[in-house]
Amino acid sequence: MRVHIATDHAAFDLKQYLVKELTALGYEVVDHGAETYDASDDYPEFILPCAEAVAADPDSLGIVLGGSGNGEQIAANKVAGVRAGLAYNTVMARLTREHNNANVLSLGGRMQSLEDALAMAKVFLETPFSGDQRHQRRIDMLDAYEAEHRR
Repeated sequence: MRVHIATDHAAFDLKQYLVKELTALGYEVVDHGAETYDASDDYPEFILPCAEAVAADPDSLGIVLGGSGNGEQIAANKVAGVRAGLAYNTVMARLTREHNNANVLSLGGRMQSLEDALAMAKVFLETPFSGDQRHQRRIDMLDAYEAEHRR
C-alpha cells in the first residue's frame, strides 16, 4: 500500500520516524516534506500536496502531521475527495477508517510518544471501512454537499 505523508517543523521528528518504521513494515511511503527542519515553515505547503496526492491515488492513504494535528486536518479536508480524521489514540484512528472511511489520518507530533503515533498509524492503515449502510449513507451526504458547493 502507498502511504503519502507530510509535516511541517512541528512534527518533523515524528515524520522521520514514521517514514522509517512504515517502510520497514513494507509500506511504500511517499514523503511530501518537509525535507529539512525549518522552525518557520508553514504546514499548508506540505499538507495540501500530500492530500492532493491521496485524492489522485484512490488506492493510497495519507498521514499528515503537525503540532496538534488540528490545522493539518483542516488543510487536508480542503482538498476535494479527502476525508481526514484527527486521532489521539488507537480507538479514534480505527473509527476514522471504520466509520468514516477516512483516507487521511492527522496526528499531533506534540500529543503522544513516537511509539503511540506509530500504533495509531498502523491501526489506521490496517483497518478497512465497515461498509455499514448508515456510515455509507452519511459519507454519501457529505460527498453530495461537497459536489454541490464546490467553488
